[in-house]
Amino acid sequence: MSDAIHVEVIYALPDRPEIVTLTLPSGATVQRAIDASGLLQKFPDIALGKANKVGVFAKLVKLDTVLRDRDRVEIYRPLIADPKDVRRKRAEEGKVMKKGGGPAEGAEATADAD
Repeated sequence: MSDAIHVEVIYALPDRPEIVTLTLPSGATVQRAIDASGLLQKFPDIALGKANKVGVFAKLVKLDTVLRDRDRVEIYRPLIADPKDVRRKRAEEGKVMKKGGGPAEGAEATADAD
């Protein structure tokens, strides 16, 4: 049965993943798998190519990527907050962000006094 492939299409909701298993003809693309899954009809908020990115096994891919047998197509939800914006806001508010496992603020003063 080399002319058919088996793939999963997954859309991770906040509380549970929605998983659809499909059998498609060899040479099927990510777009075709997503269309065949019915997830676009079930979740009309999915905006492929705009808000929602797609991947295969956690690697971002384009919609015209050809799938292989046993691939897992993942539809990613958009980020609620951009991590860069969150860090920028913290910096503007004057909050200290530490990297690594250095001593706590109180411990630094004690270590310097010795």
